[in-house]
Formats: sequence, C-alpha cells, structure tokens
Amino acid sequence: MTKPEDVLSFWLDEIGPAGWYKSDETLDEKIRDRFLTAWKEAQEGAYALWLTYPSGALAYLILTDQFPRNLYRSSGMAFATDKAALAAAKAAIGKGWDMRIDAPARQFFYMPLMHSENLCDQDRCVRLFRGRMPGENLLHARAHRNVIRKFGRFPYRNEALARTTSGAEKLYLDDGGYVSTLHELQVKEVV
Repeated sequence: MTKPEDVLSFWLDEIGPAGWYKSDETLDEKIRDRFLTAWKEAQEGAYALWLTYPSGALAYLILTDQFPRNLYRSSGMAFATDKAALAAAKAAIGKGWDMRIDAPARQFFYMPLMHSENLCDQDRCVRLFRGRMPGENLLHARAHRNVIRKFGRFPYRNEALARTTSGAEKLYLDDGGYVSTLHELQVKEVV
C-alpha cells in the first residue's frame, strides 16, 4: 500500500510548485504509473487512517483532489473523488490542520473548495486564501468563484461530464473561458 510520505515526497519535493498546475502528459503518465492503484484504493476507503493527522490529510487531499485531474485529464473521472476530497478538506480545516502545514503545501487544503461547484465553498475558499495564504492563488480563487457565480458550475467541465452547454456558456468558452475570467480580474486589480 502507498504511504502518505510517498505522495508528499513525490508531489511536494519531486514535482514541486513549478509542476503542480502544468498540463503535461509526461507528468500525467508518472502519476498514473505511481499512484493510479492508490487512487482507486482511496475511492474504496483504504486510506481513511490518513485523515487522522495533518500530514496524512494533506497526502489524502493531494491523492483525491489533485492526482485525478492528472490521472483522467479531460474525462469525467477527473472529478470522481471530489466529494471525498471536499469532505476531508472541510474536516481538516475545521481542526486547524491547514495551519500546521507550511505554504505552499497548505494550498492543497483549500483546492477542494476551489474545485467545488458550490458558491458557499467558493466564498470560503476565497476567505481562506485571503486570510491564511494570500498571494497568487487568491486571484485564482476569486476567478473560480466568479465562474460559479455566473454559471453555477464550471462550463469547461461540461464535455467531460456529458453536460449540455448553454448558449451563454458556449460564448464564455469561445471567448477564452477561465483565462478570460482571470484576465478580467487582473485588469480590475490594476484599475
């Protein structure tokens, strides 16, 4: 079985901040080779004990929230463990465990909230980044929240989740989607 240290050393040390948000098939393949079985085991509840201490919870969140986005890029399976990650993140934050992990790794306690299609989760994510880890991710948290405010969901997930795209969502996607939301917020900050 995979250990929390396996996930943490791979993600935090081997890949590091420069690789966390890259769309890279080589990285996706590395994660599939090393962690696909662990992710499937997590889906079946195999790593519940990780949720009993801060660094274990962090490893669980990376495994269930970050890795599926690499394991199943452009597929609905990329979001299959989002609910488990969100519940784990809320519990860990409630215990103050996020504050026992140094930045930049702390952000992974907040990412399940950012990935949620629930406006209350989005609002909480913005508050957490603003109060506990200000910086560039605050801009991304605000951009994700703006998309949920506007559409109630992330339109760029529609195809992967076999959802019908509305006319307004199609216009948004054709106009650059998330990148246009991010740009709009950056312009507002400058003004």
